[in-house]
Amino acid sequence: MTMSSTPRPAALIVRQASPPNLEMPFHTLDERITSGAGHYVRSHFPAPELNAQDWRLRLGGLVDSPLELSLEDLKAMPPHTLTATMECAGNGRLYLSPRRPGVQWDLGAVGTAEWTGVRLSDVLERAGVTPGALEVVLEGADCGTLTDPGRTPGEIHYARSLPLSKALDDVLLAYAMNGQPLTRDHGFPVRAVVPGWYGMAAVKWLTTLHVTGTPYQGFFQTVDYSFWAFRDGLSPQMVPINAMLVKAQIARPAPHDAVKADSSCEVTGAAWTGNGNVTRVEFSGDGGQTWADAELLDAPQPGVWRRWRALWQTPAQPGPVTLLARASDSAGRTQEDGYDAGRGGYMINFPLPITVHVQTGEA
Repeated sequence: MTMSSTPRPAALIVRQASPPNLEMPFHTLDERITSGAGHYVRSHFPAPELNAQDWRLRLGGLVDSPLELSLEDLKAMPPHTLTATMECAGNGRLYLSPRRPGVQWDLGAVGTAEWTGVRLSDVLERAGVTPGALEVVLEGADCGTLTDPGRTPGEIHYARSLPLSKALDDVLLAYAMNGQPLTRDHGFPVRAVVPGWYGMAAVKWLTTLHVTGTPYQGFFQTVDYSFWAFRDGLSPQMVPINAMLVKAQIARPAPHDAVKADSSCEVTGAAWTGNGNVTRVEFSGDGGQTWADAELLDAPQPGVWRRWRALWQTPAQPGPVTLLARASDSAGRTQEDGYDAGRGGYMINFPLPITVHVQTGEA
């Protein structure tokens, strides 16, 4: 049986129709777990036509025993379920000035789901990783050509690599999302889930794993999804994007909502981080002049967002007001003002300004 695309709910915002790039309206955030139908979709190439019977996962490179596994083979291995927040590395790109190339995501290229599958470490253990292994390259069945942000050398597959230490830690080869088989848009029949890392690492339509002893230099590892960083006192060098930065976002009021003057308004949102847990969220109702602690609504859980809320006494005078939120995490990091231009259009974690309009009378 070939998996067909599932109907998409009207609630998802279409940022690009083909290939589909869809985001959730972030103001609809209520539950800690995002429904499969409401979870954002990021596609670089058209979704491949795959069927469960013929699909195979091939593992080679620096291993004792190369493997070829069917979906039934994977499901026969010990299953594991984890909850993970996944954010597109370009989420919030709409807030950059000047405009950066790429999908113009607003706030909704992020979601949290329960993923079920097999630990990548269990598959690697079955194959036997040999000495000298450095990285694991994950390649999907999706392929095509690109001209932005750089031109691909002809048709290529989407592929990323993981350090062996991460691959042996908590990475999942998932075949189910929120208890249901993956949909085509979400990577049927198997995709990677890389807790704590931006979504570009979560390769969909996974077909190949290759253990290598040298750093992978593929297009989506070097030309795209990389950024300028200072390391070891040297000049800036391009490094691959990996762990998510700490970040809080406001869900409600939504951008450009009207709120009633001189009233108590509940502000809600979510905050996440790639390392450790979110420990604090602060809210500002005056463009960052003053800050107050928000209430965290969820227990801390590594790799999973925490919803939050704050009560805001709106101004008595009508007019536009800028709302901000910022988060801190257990790694000692707090969102800072300003944007690092060396990141290009990625890792946008400065407090995002949400403009609302204070009105007299009924808002």
